[in-house]
Amino acid sequence: MVNNPDEPAHPSGGLLAVRVLAMPADTNPQGDIFGGWLMSQVDIAGSILAVQRAQGRVATVAVHEFRFIKPVYVGDLVSCYAELEREGRTSVRVKVEVYSERERDPSSVKKVASASITYVAVDSESRPRVLPG
Repeated sequence: MVNNPDEPAHPSGGLLAVRVLAMPADTNPQGDIFGGWLMSQVDIAGSILAVQRAQGRVATVAVHEFRFIKPVYVGDLVSCYAELEREGRTSVRVKVEVYSERERDPSSVKKVASASITYVAVDSESRPRVLPG
């Protein structure tokens, strides 16, 4: 399968926040990678960027969009790229794009999911706090 020319094999921007191998334990009853597992990886990736921006603890407060574009299979190398979308007084919205590579073949890289997630900076008592500087 050839990549869609309108869809880059890798995102133009964004931090490579998570890279993980999809394993048999991560499958649903049909043998495909479970969507909840992929959502978890995306939340981890987004939170890495949010923690960096907040310079401390954050909490996931909203998933504005989560699109499953293509299935992920056992053995796929899954890469999550995170990019700051928007910033408020106490929160950040992070865009995460997910790509998979099959059989360690760079020409097989496909975008498999995307999401937009909001994280709120929190203090030690889990109360919102103002983002630094």
